[in-house]
Order: sequence, then C-alpha cells, then structure tokens
Amino acid sequence: MNTHLTTSPSHHQAPALAAGPNPRALARIVGGLLLLQMAGGVFGEMIVRRPLIVRGDVTKTAENILESERLFRTAIAGDLVTSVAVLTLTWGLYVLLRPVNKHLALLGAFFRITENAVLCGVTIGSLVALRLLSGADYLMSFEPRQLHGLVRLALGAQGLGMNVAFVLLGLGSSIFAYLLLKSRYVPKVLAVWGIFSALLLSVGTLAIIVFPELGAIGLAYMMPMGLYEVGLGLWLLVKGVRATGVGQSG
Repeated sequence: MNTHLTTSPSHHQAPALAAGPNPRALARIVGGLLLLQMAGGVFGEMIVRRPLIVRGDVTKTAENILESERLFRTAIAGDLVTSVAVLTLTWGLYVLLRPVNKHLALLGAFFRITENAVLCGVTIGSLVALRLLSGADYLMSFEPRQLHGLVRLALGAQGLGMNVAFVLLGLGSSIFAYLLLKSRYVPKVLAVWGIFSALLLSVGTLAIIVFPELGAIGLAYMMPMGLYEVGLGLWLLVKGVRATGVGQSG
C-alpha cells in the first residue's frame, strides 16, 4: 500500500512581498522634503551664520556669536534636521526612480549620501567655534584675539566643506534630474532645467576652488539650482507624479 505524503500548497509558497510605496504618495513626500531641506539650509547659513560674520573683524564676529548663542545653536540643530531630511529625500528619489534605471538611481543616491556625510562632518565647525568661546580653563593659554581668530577659522573651514558638498550635490542631482526626464513623471522643461542647474553648481564650484577670484560672483551660479529645487518640490507636493510616466528598468 503506497502512502502519499501531502503537503498544503501554502507550505511551498514564497512569503508575499510587501508592496512598494505608492508613487504619488512618495512623490509628495519627496516634494515636501525638498522644500524642507531648502528652508533649513537658508535658515542656517543665510539667516543665522552669515549675518554674524563680520569680514575683517574676528572679535566682532566672536561677540556676535556669543550674543546670539541660542540662535546659533538652533541653526546647528537645524543643520542636522536638514541632513536627516536630505537622507530621507535621497531614499525617496531612489525608490521613485529605481524602475527607470536602478544603476543610475543608485549612483545618484551614493553622491547625495556622500554629500550629506560631508555636511554632517563640517557642522562640527560651528560646535568647535562655540567651544573656543566657552571660556574653558584649558583655553586660558590663548589670547582672546587668538581664540577669535580660531573661531573664524573654524567657521571658514565649514564653508570650505560646503563647497566640497556642493560638487557632490550637483552630480547626484543631475543624475536624478536625468532620470526624472526619462521617467516623464514631471514636465520635460523642469527636468532639463534640473540637469543644467545641477551641473552648473558642480562645475561652478570646482571652478571657484581652482580659481578663487571667481568667488566674486557670489551665489549667482547657485540660483538656478535653488529655483529648480523649489520648483520641483512644489510640483511634486501639489501635483505628485504624472500617471503617464513610464519607468524602464536598466
């Protein structure tokens, strides 16, 4: 008598995979994070730190920081919140654009993650500046003006680190903008503008590193990137992604 072992079909089935995030919902999250990280960057650098720095007067710069210490610390905390937003934003863009070309999406994510790591590292410059002004006993061997000079050096090093991050930001954003163009999720003109503005940011920053005198142009070469991120953020937040967008695996 033959005995047949029977097993429930469910025992042979692979575990069901969780469905991925809804593209429309994910796009709106990305849009909100784009606007949040832009606001955080403007607050920390343009509204708080830049007005406190007095060119050619390290003592006045140190006095300004001490007088606005709580606001200065708030800007540091804001920088870290912005970094969290950028990491989450990068994840969202990768998941959203992976169906178009998973290899390029991964490369873009690597650039943005490395950029964020640099920015987290250079944020220490602001913390060092505060430590130098803390009046700790081990700093008594320095003259006040020497300490003020070191404070200015710490803040300057933070600015230099941001230049390194801008190069990586431009490269990562240009890849994501190209994938947005291929996906047809957003208007073509917006994606093309993103590629242009992101590459301009990278090339412009590299040019200033090699030719420091070009720094006289100020932030003008960064404006196209700012307009793109605000425009993209608003589009994704309000419109989401086009239903007609087509992803192509690669």
